[in-house]
Amino acid sequence: MTHTIILKDHTFKMHFSGALFWEEHSILLISDVHLGKVSHFRKYGAAVPQQAVQQNFEALTAVVEHFKPKTIVFLGDLFHSALNTEWLLFENWVQKTAQEIILVSGNHDIISPLKYEALNIKVIPELTLDSFLLTHHPEERDGFFNFSGHIHPAIKLSGLGRQSVRLPCFYKTEHQMILPAFGEFTGTYTLEPCEGCEVYALMGDAVLPVPIKEVKKKRFKRK
Repeated sequence: MTHTIILKDHTFKMHFSGALFWEEHSILLISDVHLGKVSHFRKYGAAVPQQAVQQNFEALTAVVEHFKPKTIVFLGDLFHSALNTEWLLFENWVQKTAQEIILVSGNHDIISPLKYEALNIKVIPELTLDSFLLTHHPEERDGFFNFSGHIHPAIKLSGLGRQSVRLPCFYKTEHQMILPAFGEFTGTYTLEPCEGCEVYALMGDAVLPVPIKEVKKKRFKRK
């Protein structure tokens, strides 16, 4: 279910849901849940199954119960857009969750911080802890290892013939790790492996390292 990696003498466990558990601080990192997106698209006629709404909350509950962290840190884009009916479901989920919750705000987090503060959720632009920098957008800052989201990274794996599959992944470079999007119906952005990178693909209920056979010096770009 998990894959463990050591960074700066700290232990991190990657979960198949896309969450990352920081063992020393008992912090669960989750990025790009995009709550409200399903309801937003359904409102405008998109054929998105209603059960996708509940799947987000079921997945959140499952990963929290698995790790039992002291703190949950959302790395941005927790809610997709303006308030809709999913906010009431989120309020209910928060009320049943004992952990401290922090939101590192992302570009989609346009709901007033006062709404989060009423739920005892702290909203901040970034978080630094033990030479680690937690942000929504990927950043490079001297002396820090950066955890971020925003990109919704995926890797394309090719098989025999023209067969291929695209899988969400944790994407790690020397000073940075980009978390996969946690939410249902979020989409992905395929990244080309760069020199020295490590890729950990989400495959069902497992996280598996992907051997990088052909390294391409290509940087990612996402608006």
